[in-house]
Amino acid sequence: QVQLVESGGGLVQAGGSLTLSCAASGRTFGTHDMGWFRQAPGKEREFVAAITRNIITTYYADSVRGRFTISRDNAKNMVYLQMNSLKPEDTAVYYCAGAYSGVSRRRVRVDAYDYWGQGTQVTVSS
Repeated sequence: QVQLVESGGGLVQAGGSLTLSCAASGRTFGTHDMGWFRQAPGKEREFVAAITRNIITTYYADSVRGRFTISRDNAKNMVYLQMNSLKPEDTAVYYCAGAYSGVSRRRVRVDAYDYWGQGTQVTVSS
């Protein structure tokens, strides 16, 4: 069973940057696709970005493409989300998630992922 712990959230002004980190336990981390989701108050959890196990392919939601970058270091069991040009509408709890099998076309679906972290709050002030 892989466990995830997110960190790096906080309060930032619009236009600023944050880098979220997700630390994974377990020896099989490198064989899983990984993703980031977010959930704002009163809204459903939504897909932000995903990265394949071999680090070759990344995917992004249209709302963050060009501003956010997902990356991973399989040797360190870490996944990152670099967030630039932050906007107030980026305010949410951000979750790291992992999938035992490839997510591919299902990458935006919450149910495509098998395990989740507890989340880290990101607040962007205007």
